Amino acid sequence: MEKIVILTGAGISAESGLGTFRDEGGLWSQHRIEDVATPEGFARNPGLVQGFYNARRAQAAQVQPNAAHRALAALQRDWPGDVVIVTQNVDGLHEAGGARDVLHMHGTLAGALCASCGHRWAAPDDMKVGEPCTDCGAPSGRPDVVWFGETPYFMDQIYDHLAKADIFAAIGTSGQVYPAAAFVHEAIAAGALTVELNLAPSAVVSNFDETRFGPASETVPAWVDALLGKR
Repeated sequence: MEKIVILTGAGISAESGLGTFRDEGGLWSQHRIEDVATPEGFARNPGLVQGFYNARRAQAAQVQPNAAHRALAALQRDWPGDVVIVTQNVDGLHEAGGARDVLHMHGTLAGALCASCGHRWAAPDDMKVGEPCTDCGAPSGRPDVVWFGETPYFMDQIYDHLAKADIFAAIGTSGQVYPAAAFVHEAIAAGALTVELNLAPSAVVSNFDETRFGPASETVPAWVDALLGKR
């Protein structure tokens, strides 16, 4: 059976009410990325960073998965082969929509990480400066998200899946953030059919065999229905 590997980015969650860092007027627009999404920013001003992620965590808790998230969960459930979802998003909307075993390459808002010992635990709604590690007790708790300059999670697993992919789809991604933007090249090397589903063409759109443009809540269910033979 054919193996499908899917990469999702901020575009799939935008219709649920979660803005990207390129949106005007959202949380990201109020701060410089280097101040709230880098290890150096956290070292300079941990209060600012904790407050920013507390706000993101609260925002994510108030939204619901949309038709695109639910469609990918249905694809996982009904496709006779393997369907692997890799996401750049740190929200939990894929899981809320019914998806399983999602590879969160940039971590999750729901997690806390000890910068001293590497222990992980469920983040409280309001993380403090000097948040104590639940294992070693060090005041080193930080959001368990991958910041710019850090290595994404699950990379060995992701590359292994890409090497075996028959179909690779990128959904709601800008094609500007690496290494995810280069996943299409890995899929091409594996001989996979490549598909981009996006509101507008990404920076790497020329690498895809097929493209579908429009809101994710429309394009993704239509694509899934086509794969499952419902249309």
